Amino acid sequence: MNDFVVRGIRADEWESVKALRLVALRDPVAAIAFLETYEDAVARPDSFWRERALGAGEGAVGVRQFVAVDGGGEWVGSVTVLVEEAGSVDWAGLPVERRQGHVVGVYVRPEWRGGAVSRELFEAGVEWAWGVDVERVRLLVHERNLRAQGAYRRLGFTPSGVTVPSGEDGKDVELEFERMR
Repeated sequence: MNDFVVRGIRADEWESVKALRLVALRDPVAAIAFLETYEDAVARPDSFWRERALGAGEGAVGVRQFVAVDGGGEWVGSVTVLVEEAGSVDWAGLPVERRQGHVVGVYVRPEWRGGAVSRELFEAGVEWAWGVDVERVRLLVHERNLRAQGAYRRLGFTPSGVTVPSGEDGKDVELEFERMR
């Protein structure tokens, strides 16, 4: 399973963006890995998906989505990196202290996990982030998502010590992992 390429998405690929996201939201750990549900995502109009692809495609500023595409053209994984500016606040309302990349929307189809796809997706995202002059790249992972935590450690990310309350009642905890430049 080494026949794949990693590349940035194009704005006209919104249908593939939508299809892979819907697959990701059906994953057994989706409830603790993503901030939206399958039901919410499938109900979104096509215009939402067009805007999402346009906003993260080639030429976009401040965000970039990368995909792994197998030899048959199927999207087998994705990662998105957002730029967070120093002095702003993040999605959880916490202050952003430095210009940084924030990895979101990580998904790799089960049959492609544990190998080169994840590594190459993350390298593409991190290299893009370094290229737009961020000081570090971070991500948040649910405290119970041990599979993802292990993968992130193998990809060179380490816990920063920052925790973020999450979930509807705020009782869940997201752990921040980071990779410094």
